This record gives sequence, C-alpha cells and structure tokens, in this order.
Amino acid sequence: MSNRKLIRPDPEMKNGASRSARRKQVPPEQTNAEEFYYLKQMAAKTPMVITLVNDEELTGWIEWYDKSAIKFNRHGEPNLLIPKHNIRYMYKEEERKRSRRRPKRTARAKAETAEDDSEDET
Repeated sequence: MSNRKLIRPDPEMKNGASRSARRKQVPPEQTNAEEFYYLKQMAAKTPMVITLVNDEELTGWIEWYDKSAIKFNRHGEPNLLIPKHNIRYMYKEEERKRSRRRPKRTARAKAETAEDDSEDET
C-alpha cells in the first residue's frame, strides 16, 4: 500500500461561495462612453449630421440629451426633439466634408491602378 493523503472537500465549496468568487463579473451596463461623447459635442457645439432610420439627414448641433432622446438645434429651421430609437447613426459634419474631398474611385480606375502596379513589378 502507498502513502496517500486523504483530501477532504472544503465545507465552503459545498455552499457555492467559492464558485461565485471564480466566476467572471458581469460587465457594467453603463460605460459612460455615450455620455462622454455627447457632453464633448455639446460643449463645443460641434456641427453634427444625424441620419434617421428613414434615411433623412439632419444638420445641426446637440443642445441636450437624456436616456431616450436628443434635442437637436438647427440654423434657420425649427429645433427638434429626436427619439434615439429613430437615429440610425450620427457623425461630425466635418467628416462629411472630408469624405467629399476624396473622389470615389470607380471599379475601372481600381483595375487600371492594379494593372499599373503589376507592370511596375515586372
């Protein structure tokens, strides 16, 4: 016979206390990233573009927000209270201007560029 040490289970393990200590914690429901973004844009009165779920685009700035809505101010047009569930996405107006400066490349232009690159390699 060999000398084996008898290991008895810890009584705390039976009630599940140590199991919950090993389980990962659930991430917080609110990270405050949305709050930080809105506050930053509100403070700077950043011109924003909001695209609604019906593809309508609105240009203005965020005056205030809450859990379910955004108050959106516009130049020369009525201010709007927009429910968040009606917003598809939003971005800064300067990003729209930046993307218009770069002309979109057509499939033909891309193919020509690829051909030029392959000729350079040979």
